[in-house]
Amino acid sequence: MAQPTYDDANLILRLYELRREEKMRKARHWFLFEFKPGSWEEIKDIYFTGEETDNYIRMVTSYWNMVSVFVRQGILNKELFFATNGENIVVWRKTEPWIGGARKQFNRPTYLGDLEAVAKEHLEWRSKQS
Repeated sequence: MAQPTYDDANLILRLYELRREEKMRKARHWFLFEFKPGSWEEIKDIYFTGEETDNYIRMVTSYWNMVSVFVRQGILNKELFFATNGENIVVWRKTEPWIGGARKQFNRPTYLGDLEAVAKEHLEWRSKQS
């Protein structure tokens, strides 16, 4: 694995700043503590309505998918990211129950695929750290 650079550290700090933005903080809080995921059929008519909860889900999942793209493309050092974050795993776990149905309905088999791949790799990395 490549040695992290100051650019990696600066990107981590910038991503942290984005997570602290007021609307993102509110969306993250809702997603992490109030959102009760289930299967796509159970949640699509409740949360995917164009209302605020829909915006929160899309904001949080697209943010972590974007960060995951940075990790997968080598823009952000993977081990530094894994060592300094964990929220992506929680977001993936709350996404996993419904993502298959959403992918099927929208005919987007790779929807949030980077989030999924990086969260799974992050979990593997963590299991090797103990």
